[in-house]
Amino acid sequence: MKTAVFVEPGKVEAQELSKPSVKNPTDAVLKIVRACVCGSDLWWYRGINDRQKNTPVGHEAIGIVESVGHDVTNVKPGDFVIAPFTHGCGHCAACLAGFDGNCENARTDDEIVGYQGEYLRFKNADWALVKVPGQPSDYSDAQLNDLLTLADVMATGYHAAATAEVKEGDTVVVMGDGAVGLCGVIAAKLRGAKRIIAMSRHADRQALATEFGATDIVAERGDDAVKRVLELTDGAGADAVLECVGTEQSVDTAVKVGRAGAVVGRVGVPQKAEMNTNNLFWKNIGLRGGIASVTTYDRAVLLDAVLKGEIHPGKVFTKRFDLDHVAEAYAAMDKREAIKSLLVISE
Repeated sequence: MKTAVFVEPGKVEAQELSKPSVKNPTDAVLKIVRACVCGSDLWWYRGINDRQKNTPVGHEAIGIVESVGHDVTNVKPGDFVIAPFTHGCGHCAACLAGFDGNCENARTDDEIVGYQGEYLRFKNADWALVKVPGQPSDYSDAQLNDLLTLADVMATGYHAAATAEVKEGDTVVVMGDGAVGLCGVIAAKLRGAKRIIAMSRHADRQALATEFGATDIVAERGDDAVKRVLELTDGAGADAVLECVGTEQSVDTAVKVGRAGAVVGRVGVPQKAEMNTNNLFWKNIGLRGGIASVTTYDRAVLLDAVLKGEIHPGKVFTKRFDLDHVAEAYAAMDKREAIKSLLVISE
């Protein structure tokens, strides 16, 4: 099968690998319909984070179940499914508490699987896969893109809002204008935020943030950004802050723009091992967040919202490619020519 492989920093290419088969009784093999490139993929693509060379890549997809292990009963061959990057078992303490991103049984073996390919061996398929009614042919191109975001970015943006405890009437600041940050804007609105301040310096992303529900745009960074948010909130700061970047500056700014007692929902992959938690203490600010609970949120809120047409997160895909042009898909995101690159694998 054809799949995207990380060769070395700055180089991803399509290669022919063996088609996967069911290895464990909890596995399913999926024929991938659509996949995509994530902003977090750029950390190893740019050589900032280490990744084993010559390994398949990608962690977001939708597809059709082709075969299942004998412990898989909730999905069957022919089902249309969302394949989350999390592989929750559904019965460990973390999953039962609603944190399937921290599933204690997610790692069933050491094989590295990549979603950016024609087929995928998906682990813990019985609970983690999210069934979609009907077949891909029942949905428009835009709807398929909306469904694809539920494999990661929309659920991750929602995790930021949920952990920040966004509620009806809140003023919310969203740090980051990538796909996750933009989905965070959607999530804040979905949870009833009255005012959503999006931090963005790029016109195309500002426009999409506004379309998704942002009421204000702040282009400044660092101390200037803090000053601007305080001006917009009459000196009070935000009720909740969604940190969707992961850099030291972004986390520092997130803490400073929150009012006393605010909660920061952090989903940006951390790029520094330590932070000054004293800043949290002096303002009674809470810091939560981490790996998103994808299956949990999809089933509880997000799939229904997409199927009803209440949200349209698929608009974050601004360029599309096939597997033969996966190198261009990564380059487009690396150069900020695309907010998020879509990979159309099959019909």
